[in-house]
Amino acid sequence: MHDATRARDKALFRYSVIREAADPALSHAERGALVRALAQREHVGPDGRALRIGRSTLDEWIRAWRRGGFEALIDPPRVVPPRISPEVLGLAEALKKEAPERSAVQVRAVIEALGHTPPHERTLERHFARLGLRPPGAATPKPHGRFEASEANELWTGDSLHGPQVKGKKAYLLAFIDDHSRLLTGYRWCAGEDSVRLESALRSGIASRGVPRAILVDRGSAFVASPLLRACAVLGVRLIHASPRAAATKGKIERFFRTVRSQFLVELEARGGARDLAELNSLFSAWVEVVYHRRVHSETKATPLSRFLLAGAPKLPGPELLHEAFLWSEWRTVTKTCEVSLHGNRFEVDAALIGRRVELVFDPFDLTDIEVRFENRPMGHAVAVRVGRHTHPRARPEAAPAAVPTGIDYLGLVAAKRAEELGSAPIGYAALVAHKPSEDEGETP
Repeated sequence: MHDATRARDKALFRYSVIREAADPALSHAERGALVRALAQREHVGPDGRALRIGRSTLDEWIRAWRRGGFEALIDPPRVVPPRISPEVLGLAEALKKEAPERSAVQVRAVIEALGHTPPHERTLERHFARLGLRPPGAATPKPHGRFEASEANELWTGDSLHGPQVKGKKAYLLAFIDDHSRLLTGYRWCAGEDSVRLESALRSGIASRGVPRAILVDRGSAFVASPLLRACAVLGVRLIHASPRAAATKGKIERFFRTVRSQFLVELEARGGARDLAELNSLFSAWVEVVYHRRVHSETKATPLSRFLLAGAPKLPGPELLHEAFLWSEWRTVTKTCEVSLHGNRFEVDAALIGRRVELVFDPFDLTDIEVRFENRPMGHAVAVRVGRHTHPRARPEAAPAAVPTGIDYLGLVAAKRAEELGSAPIGYAALVAHKPSEDEGETP
């Protein structure tokens, strides 16, 4: 299973390298130029190390992709000649079939008593498993090894949790947990599981907790999207996709989600829920930083925060690198009129790029500012000719929270202030006219 996973990781890496050069829309000259550029560049391999790939190897991968798709990029399993004689294996099989209750240890003892060199009992167990020889009524066991990263930021695991209803819509928690310390590195409650929200959670985690060497995720749409792949490539992070239906692979974050349900969500429901996502995120952040990060973990016997900081504060990435990592990019071929189009917008680029396949790098929330790159070299910014869309179709901002009535009666406050100024006794009209003396007073001379 480990060899098969490693082979698929290598195939994912190969596809990520050749995905642009394998485009059937490219001409022979365009593909040749792109392959030469890829051969001159350093790539981050599946094991996290930098490597260079020869042009002949790249051509071989492209041919394999055209011939059989992704499966053709997976190395076939190695065939090793057996070290144990077929006669001994046949004898072991016959002994097991004769008495299915015989254990591998007992079969080994019988073979040794017959004067043969017996294989190890684990070898016999694997042999019997391949043949489907098990005791009657025994269920097929599924082994789950225990694993823990040796230090902080060696491995993060990311996943999503389906949460409560907030303003009539389901909320989702996108979170990443450090495998060594169980510290929650990046997290965010949001209204959907998409690339924008996922990158927001990951970016906040990297900005405050450092860059992990590897990230383990499943094969959900947001976790296999090109923006996440590009972010990991820029930061030098190895992106690992768990095998389908292998929940135990992400056991630590699944266990954390159980804690969220039993300790946070139950209290949220008791208080009547959250008004909006902003309040939900505020409450969850307070619970994580004050309660979860400072409580001794039952497995590690230490608090997640103290174990994470045991080797000192992590090195944080610079703002320029962080900004570059979370930009999006798409590839376009420059037309004869020096133009490229991107989601309904048209831009002019350098005339030297006519017929070239260029990379357009941009912020998904601002499609008016496009940087043009060719063979990893900046070629200036594209000049907008027509802008019909300002944000990427997948960059849908969350709805602004509805206004909450304040209960303030402004006009009533104004009226009360006026009454206070005038005093409690109202002024009558007679007080405003001139005083007229009576007949007894007479007139003033």
